[in-house]
Amino acid sequence: MVLDEELYCIGCGAKIQSENQDEIGYTPESAIAKGLESGELYCQRCFKLRHYNEIQSVDFDDDDFLKLLDKIGQTNSLVVYVIDIFDFNGSLIPGLQRFIGNNPILLVGNKMDLIPSSINKKKLKDWIRQQANKAQIKPIGIEMVSAKTNQSVDNLLDVIQKNQEDRDVYVVGVTNVGKSTLINQIIRQNTGDSQVITTSRFPGTTLDQIEIPLDDGHSLIDTPGVIHREQMAHYLNPKDLKYVSPSKLIKPKSYQLNPEQTLFFGGLGRFDYIKGDSKKGFTVYVSNDLLVHRTKTDNADNFYEKHLGGLLTPPSEYSEDLELYRKEFKVEEKSDVVIEGLGWITVPKDTIVAAYAPKHVSILIRKSMI
Repeated sequence: MVLDEELYCIGCGAKIQSENQDEIGYTPESAIAKGLESGELYCQRCFKLRHYNEIQSVDFDDDDFLKLLDKIGQTNSLVVYVIDIFDFNGSLIPGLQRFIGNNPILLVGNKMDLIPSSINKKKLKDWIRQQANKAQIKPIGIEMVSAKTNQSVDNLLDVIQKNQEDRDVYVVGVTNVGKSTLINQIIRQNTGDSQVITTSRFPGTTLDQIEIPLDDGHSLIDTPGVIHREQMAHYLNPKDLKYVSPSKLIKPKSYQLNPEQTLFFGGLGRFDYIKGDSKKGFTVYVSNDLLVHRTKTDNADNFYEKHLGGLLTPPSEYSEDLELYRKEFKVEEKSDVVIEGLGWITVPKDTIVAAYAPKHVSILIRKSMI
């Protein structure tokens, strides 16, 4: 079928085509006709994702995403940079300023619905600013929202309007931070439509820029998520991903540990308390669906080999990408040991600890968030 005009999927932004089933934007001819008639034209990939929660892989690499982002630097725009507060470090885009040029950045911390209510929001905002500055990101402001529950989205819209100054608004972020969910909330508040843009827990849902016209003649533009290969989500199947991607308020788990004790986070992560005083307090922040198991460190290797895929699930299926590696830290002040995409452990000062994660997933230490 040869199309008379260029058509685009309203879910992911991909150009619609009906010639090659294996390429981005494929849509059967019958579905194109129905989509044009209804005004809701989706590619086959987005259709299956929306109706069957089925994800299809696509031939779209990191360079393709970065080239699309690079165009922002050639515009005069306001950049809304969305991060996932639960996976803050995994949300950082290396060299963001290089892509967006001199355009101002409004930093939006999403998924506040996951963060325990006991956390002081002002202190959290100060912490986010400090961490952003360390990454050479100098935002003009920081807003905290939950796109999923619509928490503080009204306030964010007011802040965007105050800082827009007769410019388009680009929304950027790494995959899986909730950009499309946030934009859907904005569309819903302005038009009453819901779930126009495809949303999913799977990385890389939006494949091209999606422009939403604003009343002032400018556009709100959803860009593809930058693929951060050190995120856990890229190495898990859909069944396992649901265990590590929190869907509701996180309930912190506190443990009084002695040296030479170990915690397992399913079979995807491990934490060893190596040296320090007895009965030190450690707090774990992971999805409520991810089971934590305690054992003695001298038995940990055998425990892992015996129970991986059983008691230590996920993963439900083992692959070489999920082979664990070790990183040791000497902790001199209260800190978080982070396994990107899995969560973090708040560690007291004057201790030596080690963390384990799949070999491609980043492990790091940072100033304690809480």
